[in-house]
Amino acid sequence: MRGDRLTKLRQERHLSQRELGEIILVSGYTISAYELGRSDPSDDIKVRLAEYFDVSVDYLIGLIDEPLSYRRDANVVMLPRNLSEGQKESLRAFLRSLEEQDWVGAPKEEVLAAT
Repeated sequence: MRGDRLTKLRQERHLSQRELGEIILVSGYTISAYELGRSDPSDDIKVRLAEYFDVSVDYLIGLIDEPLSYRRDANVVMLPRNLSEGQKESLRAFLRSLEEQDWVGAPKEEVLAAT
């Protein structure tokens, strides 16, 4: 696990190592060992940390750099990494426009006018 990421997440919540340990049921010394890279948490502890901080285990262990939500679901759209910021914003705008349409694709205003 990336100890620097755990330290950053803990400090963002203004928690001491002891306080975080109490939350995930380990000692403050154990949290210190994780943060310093002297010990690697079990998979169960990694999951507890991911749930508490709402980040993916992949982020905690350094596989990805984006702290994706642990609670992400099927409604989350992952954008391709090779898109420019402009392309990403265009795609987001398109998705927002879809929210403004009813289930058959007609804009909500037209559906209301027809009734």
